[in-house]
Amino acid sequence: MSRIEEKLKILADAAKYDVSCSSSGSKRKNKGGIGDASASGICHTYTEDGRCVSLLKILLTNHCIYDCAFCVSRKSNDVKRAAFTVEEVVDLTMNFYRRNYIEGLFLSSGIFKNADFTMERLLRIVKKLRTEERYNGYIHLKTIPGASEELIREAGLYADRMSINLELPTEAGLKMVAPEKDHESVRKPLAFVNEQMQSYKKESKLIRHVPSFVPAGQSTQMVIGATPESDFEIMNVADEYYKNYKLKRVYYSGYIPINNEHQALPQIGSAPPLIRENRLYQTDWLLRFYDFKLDEILHPGHKNLELDIDPKLDWALRNPHFFPVDINKADYKMIIRIPGIGRQSAMKIVNARKFGKLREYQIRKMGIAFNRARYFMVCADTPFTLGNMAMDHVKKRILENGNSTYKRKLPTGQLTLF
Repeated sequence: MSRIEEKLKILADAAKYDVSCSSSGSKRKNKGGIGDASASGICHTYTEDGRCVSLLKILLTNHCIYDCAFCVSRKSNDVKRAAFTVEEVVDLTMNFYRRNYIEGLFLSSGIFKNADFTMERLLRIVKKLRTEERYNGYIHLKTIPGASEELIREAGLYADRMSINLELPTEAGLKMVAPEKDHESVRKPLAFVNEQMQSYKKESKLIRHVPSFVPAGQSTQMVIGATPESDFEIMNVADEYYKNYKLKRVYYSGYIPINNEHQALPQIGSAPPLIRENRLYQTDWLLRFYDFKLDEILHPGHKNLELDIDPKLDWALRNPHFFPVDINKADYKMIIRIPGIGRQSAMKIVNARKFGKLREYQIRKMGIAFNRARYFMVCADTPFTLGNMAMDHVKKRILENGNSTYKRKLPTGQLTLF
């Protein structure tokens, strides 16, 4: 194995813990065609129109001056260390791209020496790709906390998306396992990038040729389960960041036990909280696309999500006074609140009822999870009303009919929510 291959193996493996670039984990291999999705560092993300984009996902280095207890690249961890040069990352990206292995680059890094030193090298890579190699593919670049605004501003002119990890949901949790870090060092660059994005958009309305600045927006990531925050605290932070910094996504990464020496962390033997992670993504979806407010799903009296049922079903069971919904009369916003009905199905219902009242057999054909939705709606020929059945009995019946999450993959890689 060559030295560059060894570096790629080490730094691609270290990058896998950053989920703010959605990965499908494909194992397809090249058997005579073009491209290979199984090479080290290759992952996948999805565009807004559903296209799958293969990315080279690597760290510039796994050396780091910080000793965050939950991080595999922490200073005190006994792992193999490696670092790419600027030229090596550029050459890897271009060689992989020419071979049709990738369509883009996801580049992050540990922090060696200081924030500006690291950010300056990341900037040199993306600038070299754009200006010297004439590379026009997708680039997702990590912002280094504490880096100067001048470096961040210039990097934003070359990257498609930028992100900076919040790490832990709360300042108190962060101080428990990463006392050298604070949330202010994340808030400041997020606010700066958001201000620059808005400024460039305003200029583009007045000036014909204005350069793009982070056109795909910015995102952040929180590690879930490493510290004892409730789901209410986690989603409260996410809701605040969506509103204040206009983020495209907040990613929730279930803590992977990698440190059995730190007393504050869950010890090795406990599995990553994947079900909880999925419930948080579903709640995130409700807040962004289903017109729910956070206090409808979580509040001080209901701090944690149910693990056996999805958050929309949980809300419906706790609010029987909204049901049953007459699908022939209710508006779109109420129909999408019915468990088992998603946005596309709700739109089909709204459009179809223009031609006559809808009956059960018609609704069944619209792609809804009917065995769940039937308890919360009435059609033109439905004799059943929800008031005849207790909520605990409804929950039992739904769970007996199978998993309460309808298993269809979303472009983000997360389970869809109906």
